[in-house]
Amino acid sequence: MCGIAIETDGERILGVRADRDDPLSRGHLCVKAHALQDVHADPDRLRRPLRRTASGFEEISWREAFELAADGLTRVRRAHGRDAVAVYLGNPITHNLGAMVSLVPLLAALRTRSRFSATSVDQLPRMLVSLLLYGHQLLIPIPDIDNTDFFLIIGANPVASNGSIMTAPGIPRRIRAIQERGGQVVVVDPRRTETAAIASEHHFIRPGTDALLLLAVLHVIFEEALTRPDRLARFTDGIEDIGRLARPFSPDRVAARTGLEARVIRDLARSFALAPRAVAYGRVGISTQEFGTLATWLADVLNVVTGNLDRPGGALFATPAADVVAFTRWIRQSGSFASYRSRVRGLPEFGGELPAGVLAEEIETEGAGQIRALVTVAANPALSTPNGRRLEAALDRLEHFVAVDFYLNETTRHADLILPPTFGVEQDQYDLAYHLLAVRNTAKFAPPLFARSVDARHDWEILLELAVRYMADSTVLERIAAPVVRRVMTKLGPRGVLDLMLRAGPHRLSVGRLLRAPHGVDLGALQPTLPKRLSGKRILLAPTEFGADIGRLEKMLERPVAPAGIFQLIGRRQLRSNNSWMHNFERLTSGADRCTLLMHPDDASARGLTGGQRVRVTSRVGSVMVPLEISDAIMPGVVSLPHGWGHDRPGVRLRVATAHAGVSANDLTDESLVDALAGTASFSGVPVSVDLGAEADRATRMN
Repeated sequence: MCGIAIETDGERILGVRADRDDPLSRGHLCVKAHALQDVHADPDRLRRPLRRTASGFEEISWREAFELAADGLTRVRRAHGRDAVAVYLGNPITHNLGAMVSLVPLLAALRTRSRFSATSVDQLPRMLVSLLLYGHQLLIPIPDIDNTDFFLIIGANPVASNGSIMTAPGIPRRIRAIQERGGQVVVVDPRRTETAAIASEHHFIRPGTDALLLLAVLHVIFEEALTRPDRLARFTDGIEDIGRLARPFSPDRVAARTGLEARVIRDLARSFALAPRAVAYGRVGISTQEFGTLATWLADVLNVVTGNLDRPGGALFATPAADVVAFTRWIRQSGSFASYRSRVRGLPEFGGELPAGVLAEEIETEGAGQIRALVTVAANPALSTPNGRRLEAALDRLEHFVAVDFYLNETTRHADLILPPTFGVEQDQYDLAYHLLAVRNTAKFAPPLFARSVDARHDWEILLELAVRYMADSTVLERIAAPVVRRVMTKLGPRGVLDLMLRAGPHRLSVGRLLRAPHGVDLGALQPTLPKRLSGKRILLAPTEFGADIGRLEKMLERPVAPAGIFQLIGRRQLRSNNSWMHNFERLTSGADRCTLLMHPDDASARGLTGGQRVRVTSRVGSVMVPLEISDAIMPGVVSLPHGWGHDRPGVRLRVATAHAGVSANDLTDESLVDALAGTASFSGVPVSVDLGAEADRATRMN
């Protein structure tokens, strides 16, 4: 989404700089952009299909690769049924026009309930709240950061993530602008993050208690008659129910559990409610916890009851040029929840997907519907899902595993076939997903910078080929449809599909017009769009599913904070390593070791630990040895480990990453810890112990 200018010499990238004329990023350059040249020229990047053999992986032709892939998948389907074939979709797909477009025929061909994606280890609660409140899982309110007076950030670190479910390049500049016009930026987080460091205020909070805090804030707002839904009241149901649900959660009652003083909670509630324009925003920290869905919901509720939804300076809905919300409504795919459940644990589906935390058990557990084959696309769940070691062991039990990826990484090393696609600078680029989440309506299309090689395949071609071959060995209707799907999709391609969406969209653009505007087209600030954008033209503010879960939350107040000697483990997002693939480049891994365990000085002193020591961190599912970093930026009783590391697995072909292996936080996270409402992984607040460990103790004595 950031505007960039790339200097080239033939097929070589010489440098990447920011495009100051881009209407959204305005000269901001994300660190990922610097790595484009490294990915393009990376000697570790796969260029031809690989097949696993007894002596290791060997290169094969595309024709042979497609035949082996389709034969293996159809063999499993014929023997065990459609649900025995699973698919796991990774985060990079959402930034890839071709992959987004070609997923439609692939998923239609597979017709499996065994679908998984990065959604359930990241933003599923956000999408579930949108589905039940607004009628569509992709109708997501975006903070109008450029016009707000009070920006409340809970469990989010947009300085490191450049937004995340809020496409906002140049966050530090935007935060400074709020403060310069007399506004406030308040961060609530168990760690003093990069965002908290430049905020007006920061308050520590115990992991997993954000829903308690938000209910206490709502308690004050209702008790002191500070609600002002204004025009929203005309098309919102359930405002009175919120007052009733919040009544038991006074600031005095939740203070000890959350770690925030009752006085601070009351001041926060009043400041938010009385600000001329305010917006509450939460992300990964509130989504990936035991009460992630409730916390995400209550942030939206706070915006509604104070009249800050669908108004400038509050939270608004984007109107993207290629309107994915309108398109998915047209094909009747607004979303679904709990229409079926996982075989083993009974966790609910969402949007046709099961929570990623059940993938391992669904492979391991015998019986009807057992997963026996898997297709992964741009995914590395061995490092990104809870208890990754268990999943890795399960992957080796599959009868057939096809990975669409251009790296031999911690997950794809278990595959029978690896099908490598082209990379971004060889593809058409238009971000269908993140324009939905942008703080300003813009549109930008970039054609390929380099022509692909003769023997290369785009990801959309790979996924289409798998879909068509799978259909050709299915029902009579699918066999008839297969060549038609191939002809239509090949003729249109991703660019043709995008052109149709742009022409049908609210701004009536076209690919041709965008090609004539290489810096992008500014379509204006976000504007109020409700109730027009709502399904049913009403907001259902208090869905029964959420209200019923309040009782489970209230029981948290009866629990001890943590047993003696036990810490709460949280994650840590880092600017230069948001994703595991970013670890294979020297420019992004240089400098001090960033895979460290963060601990408060008081906690370290009480255990006789010093910075730089290697300590052992142990959870129910595993143990890792990691260097200790001592800092008052972390709340006492809490420790933090960044995600995406753990490149010490044998057989990977990631030379730089292996030299900076680190440890995987998901060797500690526990797949049994979930948000019971949504079934999503609870990464925040995992109970762990920390000690010197035998290995570290010997090294300390030697030194």
